[in-house]
Amino acid sequence: MDKKKAIGTGVGIAALAAIGAYFLTGKRGAKNREAIKGWTLKMKGEVLEKVEKVKKLDKDDYEKIVDDVAERYAKLEKVSSAELKRLTAEMKKAWEHIRKELP
Repeated sequence: MDKKKAIGTGVGIAALAAIGAYFLTGKRGAKNREAIKGWTLKMKGEVLEKVEKVKKLDKDDYEKIVDDVAERYAKLEKVSSAELKRLTAEMKKAWEHIRKELP
């Protein structure tokens, strides 16, 4: 594995850890765990997978990923638009926390 690829992998892992920790731990995490439904976990997982593929993540990239995934979930019957809007906004607010955790 070359140095560039190792650094990219490290950034991806750090972003994944930061996102996961933000959504599922601490006082905010307790509230999130109570409200979690199957589709919300799947959506967050899809965002994490896409974030992992980005070499150098910035706010615009992150928000675009969240919007793209949310757009797909908006078409599902079991997902209410209010819940989707709330989750999308919450995920976008997480950027500042995630940014601080990136190398």
